[in-house]
Amino acid sequence: MPDVNHELADYLRRARAGCDPSRAGLPQDGRVRRVPGLRREEVALLAGVSTDYYTRLEQGRRITPSSGVLDAIARALGLGEAGRVHLGNLVGATSSGPARSRPVQRVRPGLRQLVDSLDGQPALILGRRSDVLASNRMANALFADFESMRPSERNYARWMFVAEDARQLFVDWEIHARAAVESLRFEIGNYPDDKGIKNLIDELTSHSPEFRRWWSENRVYQRTFGSKRLRHPMVGELTVSYETLTMPGDPSQTLFVYTTEVGTASHQAMNTLSSWSLTSSTVELDSAPNASHLPRW
Repeated sequence: MPDVNHELADYLRRARAGCDPSRAGLPQDGRVRRVPGLRREEVALLAGVSTDYYTRLEQGRRITPSSGVLDAIARALGLGEAGRVHLGNLVGATSSGPARSRPVQRVRPGLRQLVDSLDGQPALILGRRSDVLASNRMANALFADFESMRPSERNYARWMFVAEDARQLFVDWEIHARAAVESLRFEIGNYPDDKGIKNLIDELTSHSPEFRRWWSENRVYQRTFGSKRLRHPMVGELTVSYETLTMPGDPSQTLFVYTTEVGTASHQAMNTLSSWSLTSSTVELDSAPNASHLPRW
C-alpha cells in the first residue's frame, strides 16, 4: 500500500485494542470477540463515521479528517487530551521520505539568565526529543550534572535509561521512565522526520528491554505538572513538584521548575542540597588553576 502513515495506523490499532467494550455503551450483539477491544465498525458507530472511512484511516491512508471527526474518534477510543493532540499530529504528518537532521537548538541568552537566576530551585529547559538545553546549579545537583556531559549525552530520556544513577535516584523509576518513553512518542508525532529522534529511539531500543517494551505499546504522554519521589545520595528521600512552561517564541522548548513545600522535610533537604552544592562549587573554584585571579559571584 503506497504512502502509508504507519505511525497513525499502529497508534489507532493499539488504541482500539485497549478499549473496554463493556464501557463503550454498545448493545450486545451475541458475537464472540476473537480479539481484545472494540471492532472497527464499533469505533465508526461511536464516532459517527462510516466503517469504510474509519478503516481507511486506521490503515494509514492519506486522508484528512476534520477537527470534529478527530474529536469524535478520540472520544470513541477514550483518548485523553495528549492522545487527541497526538492523533491530530499524526494525521497531519505528511513526511514519508528519509529522516533528516534538524538545526541544533539553542537557548537564547535571556532564557539562560532566567534559568540561572532561579538559583534556589532546580530548573531545566528541555528541547525536541527531551534534549537538555540548559540546567542550573540546583538541577545539576538534584538530578545529574548535565552541563559536564558531552552534548550528545545531554538528553533526559537517554539519562533515564542509560545511567544507573537515574535508576537509583527515582523511587518510582518505572513510572517516570515510562513517562519519558511516552513523551518521546508524543514528540515523534510533532517531528516525524527528525533524524535525531529516530537515532535516539534506535539507541535506547537496543540498550534497554524496558524501553523496547514500552515503545512498542505506542502510548503518549505530555508532561505538564506532577511530582517525583527521589532518593538522593546526599540528602536522602524527598518529594519535589514540577511545573512546566512553554517558551514564548519557541514552543519546542519547555522550562521545568522543581519546588518543595515549605516547612516539610523535603524543603529542608532541598535547602541542605543547595548549601552543599554551593560549597562544592566554591571548592572547585578555589582549586582551579590561578583561582586567586578568578572573579567571584
